[in-house]
Amino acid sequence: MRRRALITLLGAAAAWPLAARAQPRERVRRIGVLMSLVADDPEDRQRRVAFQQALRQHGWNEGGNLSIDYRWYGGDLARARALAKEVVELEPDLIVATATPALTALALQMRPIPIVFVAVSDPVGQGFVASLARPGGNATGLTFFEFPVVGKMLEVLKQIAPGVSRLALVSNPDNLANLPFLHAIEAAAPTLATELTKVPVRSAAEIEPALTAIVRQGGNGLMCLPDPFTNAHRDLIVGLAARHRLPAIYFLRSFVAAGGLVSYGIDVTDLFRRAAPYVDRILKGAKPADLPVQQPTKFELAINLKAAKALGLDVPQPLLALADEVIE
Repeated sequence: MRRRALITLLGAAAAWPLAARAQPRERVRRIGVLMSLVADDPEDRQRRVAFQQALRQHGWNEGGNLSIDYRWYGGDLARARALAKEVVELEPDLIVATATPALTALALQMRPIPIVFVAVSDPVGQGFVASLARPGGNATGLTFFEFPVVGKMLEVLKQIAPGVSRLALVSNPDNLANLPFLHAIEAAAPTLATELTKVPVRSAAEIEPALTAIVRQGGNGLMCLPDPFTNAHRDLIVGLAARHRLPAIYFLRSFVAAGGLVSYGIDVTDLFRRAAPYVDRILKGAKPADLPVQQPTKFELAINLKAAKALGLDVPQPLLALADEVIE
């Protein structure tokens, strides 16, 4: 009896590895991510951390059941197109596209890979989705900004620097997503006694001479339109604004953290957190066509008092009271 029992036990033990091997392993899902900044940008790192933390809350762990391929186009439209092709050729289960240039570049690839976009302006007007409620194609996600907010940005700047009368608008003219913002600020400027001057720049080398020329022509204020290009070169733009003593308003808090005067806009890092549930749902079988595009729900005001002091400006107390962040 004892020998039979031992043989039975050994036989069962020998079968354990085979049984373990017979268990189906969870398939590792793969996503590609086109980021609008560069890999060593602190804001980019913050976005990635927030995104991956939110994915983990839904059970997706990089290096475990999820593989993430990041690519960075740094606000360069040509690079966005090249990297979009590269990411598509990886044949991921899903692609996350940051900002309009990335989504535009992916649309050119004509491949039916599900897309979750983050911080894209006017996806309906640009033809990326049929409607916000029912996207209808292979892309859905989160929009960036609402066009009337650009007028609010000008109001905020005028409260801090009432003397601003000739405002320079810095943007990349090749990014067609800027057009609605231009129209919105053009509509708001006359009511605030402000003359606008467009400053088209397509490369970092063009920024300094363009701003210098504007100052020589009497420009005394600055606004950067929400564009991956200007964000990628924010240190240069903020430094030039300080050198030329231009009161400036930006669309992201990161400009203020870099020394800029004031920003009014949305928290893009939060958009990456909110993108994770859509990634989760699509990887589990949901269709982008059925997931409504989400709009911004919160806008944040950041003010740099050190920058204001350097410009000889006094920030009104009511505005300080409204600020989400004040940098001393």
